[in-house]
Amino acid sequence: MAAKITEGFTFDDVLIRPAASAMEPSEASLKTSVAGIALELPFLSAAMDRVTEASLAIELGRLGGLGVLHRNCSVEEQVKMVHEVKKAGVKVAAACGPFHVERAKALDAAGCDAIVIDCAHGHNLNVIESAKKIKKMLTHAKMIYGNIATGEAAKAASTFADALKVGVGPGSICTTRLISGVGVPQLSAVMEVAAVASKKKIPVIADGGMRNSGDIAKALAAGASGVMCGNLFAGTDEAPGKVVMKEGRKLKEYRGMGSESVIKSASGSERYFTHGRKAVPEGVEALVPYKGPLREIVASLASGVQVGMGYVGARNFAEFRKKVTFIRITHASIAEGKPHSLEGITG
Repeated sequence: MAAKITEGFTFDDVLIRPAASAMEPSEASLKTSVAGIALELPFLSAAMDRVTEASLAIELGRLGGLGVLHRNCSVEEQVKMVHEVKKAGVKVAAACGPFHVERAKALDAAGCDAIVIDCAHGHNLNVIESAKKIKKMLTHAKMIYGNIATGEAAKAASTFADALKVGVGPGSICTTRLISGVGVPQLSAVMEVAAVASKKKIPVIADGGMRNSGDIAKALAAGASGVMCGNLFAGTDEAPGKVVMKEGRKLKEYRGMGSESVIKSASGSERYFTHGRKAVPEGVEALVPYKGPLREIVASLASGVQVGMGYVGARNFAEFRKKVTFIRITHASIAEGKPHSLEGITG
């Protein structure tokens, strides 16, 4: 029997069709709820060791989003970060491996608001069974489960998870698709998972592939209740990556949690199922431009999403999803939508 071919789309493949509107962009509410946690903004930080530790989680929480602490550290270190964030009076989530029962218990006891089951392939049946057991043990924390990219995976995970995290290989620092040939274009993945999850009122988080506020607006219109940002936040002051000067430019360290240096660790080997065999990295290490305070980046992204909502007359995300029509576009349309036929200004 021959393999089947279906069609998938990502953010550059579509545009949002404008519609009648009687509102200003500033009137659009960005309030959302993820795993029962009310947020003023739909932004979550990636659980990566060059993106989210206590400082960024605190600042993002104060701005109205949700920080997700990485797990490339000891349980004690992660619990300490949870305590630090909670002391600041904001909500916090933390990553946990699907088989790390003791870590999950410790995070729950520490007052973590959500535990993010962090796995490269969330449709692995062993992972699902273990996550179910962890879910039953939780006394306080909600469970965000990922990563998945299909309706079938959503159906399996929606029996126990409080939110579903979507994305197999779309991240800027991820090489899963190059290494394995596996993945689903992120816009289609979000739509497919949301179509299943919405029937059980389970929120969806788009994890990866969003390079700007336009991509974020498309993800939210496609059914996501929140978006997880790695690259977009990695260059900020609050991110833990070291600052590096290169050719007169200020940069910061950034690496995928499937990169070679991480995957050799216990947390990395579990996430990518490399126990007992030679690890094949599914991510890279790089430098990203320094961006300054997180507050400025979040404000810019939030304003961009509001502009997108204003173009279709949507005052909240529920209206946004109902009113949006996507237009499939060509490569010429992509080029047309960027600044063009211009010359740079020289002093």
